[in-house]
Amino acid sequence: MTSSVAPRPPSRAGRPGASGFPREKAAWLLVAALTLLGLVPRIWHLGDWNFQATEMFTLRDSLRPTLTNPRPLIYLLNYYLVASFRPLDEFGLRLLPAAFGILAVPVFYLVCQRLASARAALSGALLLAVSPLHILYSQLARYWSLVFLLCAIYPYALYIGIRKGSRGWFVLGCLCAVLAALAHPVSLVLLGGIVLWLAPGLKREHLASLWRQKAVRWAVGIAGVLAGVALVRLVDLLQGWISMHDRNPGYGQFLRPPSLAPGMKQVMYLAGFAESLTFPVVLLAIAGIYWLWHRGDRSLGRFLASLAGFHIGFLTLVSTRTSVSFYYLLPAVPVFYMSAGIFIDQLFQVEAPWRARWLLPILLLSISIIAGAPTLVSDARDGRRYDFRTSARWISSRLGHGDIVFSDQPMVMAHYLTQHPVRHLLQDLGLLTQAMDELRRAGRGGALWIVAPAPSHARRPMMKQGGMIDWIYENCRLRNTVGVGRLDFRQDYLNIFRCPSGGVGGASPAP
Repeated sequence: MTSSVAPRPPSRAGRPGASGFPREKAAWLLVAALTLLGLVPRIWHLGDWNFQATEMFTLRDSLRPTLTNPRPLIYLLNYYLVASFRPLDEFGLRLLPAAFGILAVPVFYLVCQRLASARAALSGALLLAVSPLHILYSQLARYWSLVFLLCAIYPYALYIGIRKGSRGWFVLGCLCAVLAALAHPVSLVLLGGIVLWLAPGLKREHLASLWRQKAVRWAVGIAGVLAGVALVRLVDLLQGWISMHDRNPGYGQFLRPPSLAPGMKQVMYLAGFAESLTFPVVLLAIAGIYWLWHRGDRSLGRFLASLAGFHIGFLTLVSTRTSVSFYYLLPAVPVFYMSAGIFIDQLFQVEAPWRARWLLPILLLSISIIAGAPTLVSDARDGRRYDFRTSARWISSRLGHGDIVFSDQPMVMAHYLTQHPVRHLLQDLGLLTQAMDELRRAGRGGALWIVAPAPSHARRPMMKQGGMIDWIYENCRLRNTVGVGRLDFRQDYLNIFRCPSGGVGGASPAP
């Protein structure tokens, strides 16, 4: 499909600025500076943070990768590339995510500059370079920074290929779409946004004219195969995901916070996503799409709105039926940085009552960066994860032979507490009382240990459900709290409780 393209002002790339320095070289120097700015927080203490729950699955699947895995790309790269020169430890498993996260900054610039302008691309790349959300994914031994990188290319390459008739961009988009599907199938949900963008412009006479072109027929055939594979893959995975959670409600590596009523759950889901991006970035992105739709390139505005709207709307709808992670919203995130950059670019061109027209856009950029600063500094202190490695070291010297350990994120705790089995801490008081009965029957004076997150706000894990916290207060002593203070509302402290089989005061434990 082709459509008219809004006229763009003549490019000033290569022209000398007031200082005589070519603008194109200046832009690339700024891109290099932004890439360096993005590199520092993405490699900061990269191998120092201990594993967290989902990273254990990366370790497991990277040691034994299979093509039948629904997201094999990062595991195959770890196995055949990283493992050839580096052990798959905390640092080794995070090498590629960090590299993909760093690479995303210049790649984002290239794509956004092709769609909008160099200044819009630089503004969006700056927001991306200091994004706490993207830095977190770049330091996580998972596939999410790779998903972001590929999703910052493929839908926009397809857009350029379709709208401008560029075969090279279209092929690049198809190739990156396949790789994105191999990185994580949720990437393919963006294709629904592309279809939503295309649908209003499809007219019978226009389609007949296009169909006579051989290149269009090939493109439609390739797109049809991709869409068919994507649909089959997504439906199969979605059915498996729903059935797994139906069989094991609330089961997982984490203690679950109290469940919310339908409707409120979706509101909190969207609010949490906006908070992770920071609210100023979200507002700038909405303003950017609004400007494109009404005063700028309407087709681009409709495309960006369709991408983000379909992806976020689809997953929000799925959340009414089953559990959906915030991670799955990541493919839509490039839209926000791109749209925010476009709006900032327009503000540079607005006539202002004061002489310095740059003042307002720089002020809004600064507000957006400052909004994420507390989280950025806090993540540099603790990696935004619970310190199970320190907890395991502290417990290991105090464990008796017959002691029983319960822990949130039991796979992580067991990885660091290698000499002792670890049981999964669930919102089930019966598991604790049963374990205490085992200790009493053994008659060795052993103890029960509980490693659990300290609740820091209402949406963090709570042990009040089912009376668990009351049981702990009656039968256990708080022996240690592990963690460092953060500047934002998240607090990643672990509480370590010891529950002697003879009771806290020497009496029999409460039933």
